[in-house]
Amino acid sequence: MAEIIKTYKQNVSAARFIGKKYGNADRVEGMFGAKWGEWFQNGWFGILEKQMTESFKETYADGDAYIGLMREFERDSFEYWIGMFLPEDAAVPEGFESVDFPKSALGVCWIYGKEDEVYCREGECGEKLGKEGFAFVTEGQGADWCFERYACPRFTTPDEKGNIILDICFFVK
Repeated sequence: MAEIIKTYKQNVSAARFIGKKYGNADRVEGMFGAKWGEWFQNGWFGILEKQMTESFKETYADGDAYIGLMREFERDSFEYWIGMFLPEDAAVPEGFESVDFPKSALGVCWIYGKEDEVYCREGECGEKLGKEGFAFVTEGQGADWCFERYACPRFTTPDEKGNIILDICFFVK
């Protein structure tokens, strides 16, 4: 059974998220795994990784991770973006979209378990962070942003028990 093994606050530099936006109609069996498969098949992460800089990675720990960025509105509208956080002046390649984020603080949860157990735990992580006193940032439109961070090697290299760690991050005050 997956469990939250660590929570912490992380300060990050301003960043431009570059990726592709999906909605509920893009889900296959309730998930976005097929879209992730397209990303790897089409080499889209490689296009974005060309803009990663060492200075950005120094100011944004785990900034080179692949991201599943989620935006949920009060009116039941949902966006799921796949992409990466990059330096704030990164060029947006043709066929991609971007969202700019100011210097921010993140509330981070590490979900530890088997890969098929760590997904869809945003609600649990939000509750845990809220109980620990984190105050969430909400846009003026009533939208909340959070994201899955697939950090290497935490996510990509299972431990001796076959478990990995998925980061779930919320923007906090």
